[in-house]
Amino acid sequence: MDGLAFAACGLIFRTIMQTWNISTGRLVIRQGDITTLAFDAIVNAANTRLAGGGGVDGAIHQTAGIVELQTACQNIIKKNGTLPTGMAVITPGFGLPSHSIIHTVGPIWRDGKNDEPAKLGSAYAHSLKLAQAHAIGTIAFPAISCGAYGYPVEDAARIALSTLKQGLEANMVREISMVLHDDAAYDTWIAIAEEVL
Repeated sequence: MDGLAFAACGLIFRTIMQTWNISTGRLVIRQGDITTLAFDAIVNAANTRLAGGGGVDGAIHQTAGIVELQTACQNIIKKNGTLPTGMAVITPGFGLPSHSIIHTVGPIWRDGKNDEPAKLGSAYAHSLKLAQAHAIGTIAFPAISCGAYGYPVEDAARIALSTLKQGLEANMVREISMVLHDDAAYDTWIAIAEEVL
């Protein structure tokens, strides 16, 4: 594991990124805005209608270009119907720095007894399968289902990191980044990574 920390003028700045080498690839946990980072693909925590929304989903639509992205998403819906929880589809990145967007639907947390863990793991796993099918080398994920869908963050981090580790061990992609928006989320994911990775 590598960490980044630096000092200037006697001040210590907090670590904003940590890296783990897994098989021939690497997993990065970083703090930042996923819409500003350049990857082969970023993952959108979408709804089943691919209709845009709040949080990461809304920010991705806004930055990519609402008209272009909504047109692409609605073409998918017209062809295939709504996107089931745990599945994934791909569109161009349009105005984003990243080339493509993989849209996946995480589960809404109810009580943990409605197959939520399996559905959350499936959202990460199907995103990686789609990335591999499209020869995507670098991919960034948000914390799927941890916002408005209410998934307990520590449980979600364990499921996500275990699934992503398996994807790297299977050489599905070259590099995976988890991009967390705030200090508390970043600290929680780092703590869980120390257990899982």
